[in-house]
Amino acid sequence: MEIIPLADKKALIIELATRHHAEWQHLNPSLTLEGRRKVIRDAAGREGIPSIFIALSGNELLGSAAIVHHDMDTRRDLSPWLAAVYVKEDYRHQGIASKLISRCELEAVQSGVSVWYLYTEYASGLYQKLGWHHMERCLYKGVMVDIMYKRIG
Repeated sequence: MEIIPLADKKALIIELATRHHAEWQHLNPSLTLEGRRKVIRDAAGREGIPSIFIALSGNELLGSAAIVHHDMDTRRDLSPWLAAVYVKEDYRHQGIASKLISRCELEAVQSGVSVWYLYTEYASGLYQKLGWHHMERCLYKGVMVDIMYKRIG
C-alpha cells in the first residue's frame, strides 16, 4: 500500500467522489455528485492546505483523507480541518485510516499548523487513540457529531 496525493492520480477523482457521496450525502443533500467532484478536484492539492491524500494498493483506491481550511460551515472560526477520512469497507480495521491521518498531519505540520480540528459521527474512539481531544458535541445538519481538536507541531 502507498499513500500519495490525489493530485498524482486525478483519474480517481470520479471514483472517490462517488464513494464520498454515498458515505456523506446525508450531511449535505443539496450537494450533487457533480458538485462533490468539483469540491474534490478543487481540494486536490499536492501539498499544503487544501490537500487530499489517497491510499492505493496497485491501482486500487483504498481510502482517502484531506486537510482543508473549513469543514463545518457553522464553525468558520476553526481552521484547518482533517476531513474526508474514508476507507473502503473491505479494508477497514487494517490501519489504513491511521496512516492517511498521519500523512495529513505531516502536511499540517509542514504548513505551520499548531492545532487542527475534525468532526465525526461515529469514530471518536479512533481519533482519541490517535491523540485527538473532545471539544464539543453538537447537532450539525440534523446529525449529532463530535468536534475534536489536536495540538501538533
